[in-house]
Amino acid sequence: MKSKRGFVKENEIETSQGKDTFAGLATQCSTEYQLAWKHQKPKKDEAEVRLKLYNNQRRDKSAVGDTTLFSIQQTVVAALYMDRLNVDFGGREEGDEESADNLTAMAKFDYTEMEKDELDYDWIWDTAFFGRGYVDMSEWERDPEKKIYLPLPYVVDPIPFLRDPLATSVNGDRKHRGSARFYGYEMKMTEKDLSDSPHMFSDIDFKAIKFGSGTQSLLKDAISARDLAQGRQTTEKQEKESMLGANSQYTITKWNTHWKVGDEVKKVKVWLANDRSKVVGVEILKKEYWPLVDRSLYPTAHDWDGTSIPDLTEDKQRARAVAQNLGLSAVKADIYPMYIYDSKKIVNRKDLKFNFNKFIPADSKGEPLSSALTPLIKSRPNLALLNFIMETLGVSAQKATATPDIQQGIQSEKDRPLGETNLIATKVDTRYSLSARIFGWSEKRFWRQWYQMYKDNFADGIDEKVLRIVGAFGAKWRPLMKKDFVTNIDPDIIIESKVLSRAKQLEERQSLTEYFGFALQEATSNRRWGLKKLGKLNGLEKDEIDRLFPPTIDERIAEDQNDILNEDTPVKVLPEDDHNVHLEIHSKAKETNATKAHIETHKAALSIKKVNPEFFPEEQVATDFQAPGTKPLPKPEESNQASIKPSQTSGQT
Repeated sequence: MKSKRGFVKENEIETSQGKDTFAGLATQCSTEYQLAWKHQKPKKDEAEVRLKLYNNQRRDKSAVGDTTLFSIQQTVVAALYMDRLNVDFGGREEGDEESADNLTAMAKFDYTEMEKDELDYDWIWDTAFFGRGYVDMSEWERDPEKKIYLPLPYVVDPIPFLRDPLATSVNGDRKHRGSARFYGYEMKMTEKDLSDSPHMFSDIDFKAIKFGSGTQSLLKDAISARDLAQGRQTTEKQEKESMLGANSQYTITKWNTHWKVGDEVKKVKVWLANDRSKVVGVEILKKEYWPLVDRSLYPTAHDWDGTSIPDLTEDKQRARAVAQNLGLSAVKADIYPMYIYDSKKIVNRKDLKFNFNKFIPADSKGEPLSSALTPLIKSRPNLALLNFIMETLGVSAQKATATPDIQQGIQSEKDRPLGETNLIATKVDTRYSLSARIFGWSEKRFWRQWYQMYKDNFADGIDEKVLRIVGAFGAKWRPLMKKDFVTNIDPDIIIESKVLSRAKQLEERQSLTEYFGFALQEATSNRRWGLKKLGKLNGLEKDEIDRLFPPTIDERIAEDQNDILNEDTPVKVLPEDDHNVHLEIHSKAKETNATKAHIETHKAALSIKKVNPEFFPEEQVATDFQAPGTKPLPKPEESNQASIKPSQTSGQT
């Protein structure tokens, strides 16, 4: 019988084949950790130094610090954060359009519930500063009583994160080439955290778990580095941790690796304590991919780390800080002049006591010393050269990161014509567009795993997700079951940059507006569709367009008929149907035999109408509206309401 924490004993794993021991799992994980630690420790040390450089609150108060790294980091982060990546789902099979629309609505709803706006900032900041950022996609919140079903992604600290030295990304390509064999990181957990986790062993002896981080702890180094950068006192009092009672935290290593379970090699998640010598929990993963999404800013082909903002700016900032402080010292030297005086002629040194000047005694040995006092000749600094160095270093950093002065919100030192300024802005947008497209790779992986979490954890026929959708008609609630958004074939995921989509939308709107002006004059043109298309290109949401152009009765009837046709049930075609509208709506239905017959019947009706228009009712023309200065529209002549006979059609009537 399983306990609250999952497994029966601390030295066995329950599998479909029975119980497998995991003797040696801790040794394997510890060996993998040490291999990754030796490989990546120098880069982690450098990252900790850069954190202090980014915000050094313990620098010498008499010196000044340069802000090149901070300015460029925040400029890049701001540009990428404001350019929100939009997600849309598309069906892979006929009839999946409604499920895809539901997924898009769920993603928009969960964006707020998951607090993804805050997650995105941390994710982007880590990616820009460390070269690669990570989001864990393994936690899930489920509360059937409150109808809460929500993935709980969180950002992983890159400093304590360690991974397979031979990997190029977390999950590699489609065939998992270059994927990580193992990875993990340290974290803090209380006794309650361990007890509440369903993956921990039922018989954990907490007295046997030691406090403290032990050796090779990157988490301890990360905490110390951030304390130093912020000017806090760094203390490691692990011996006092046990005195905090329920707030006492153990240092646990959360490690992901491969392990033979039964006759198969599985991906497993392992929790280790006591400096990775004791396994306290195991989870066997069901999927062939790791539940972690990695994101890079300037990726390098065939390499994991790529390039970060500090890689491009750290040396410039250090050099600029040195130059600034040397220049400041030179200015002080000019303000506080130095003199040499003849100690034989000026005996009372108090006569030379002034607030700012410095006097150096010298024995002239009878030789004149410019009447007993003369200024000390010093080399004068080349301020023009100093300014050239400062400007060159700044431009170099700006070129590398595409963050010129105008991108940082600073007036350029040189007067530039408007055309050149616009050209610079365009090229900057091109560089940022590349970063946005690269971010789109990880955003697509994020939403693919988000969908997979619903697919794996949402109970079919039991769980119900209720969406709150706010639109032009106010708030409304849409309940969804699993069948309403999970499809046989996983949907397409379309990620589009808001900036790029707006630019594309503007270009398309400008070209189509002029074209529609001529096209809609054609009597047979679909004016309603054209106006809806222009509304979408002008930024109107679907519900706003529906409010501007309420669905016609034929559109509503055809939508209802699609539900019947999807079940392969025949639907009668009526002579008063607007067949073109029905054909447009029925194109979204599943390709069943009933759908094919129904569509062919509409086509046959259009053919009959062309040959024998007297069989069809005349289209109703509105006569109750009269524009000022115009004559009333003529009333249509009455016609016979003839029905379509089955012999005249090729489908069900």
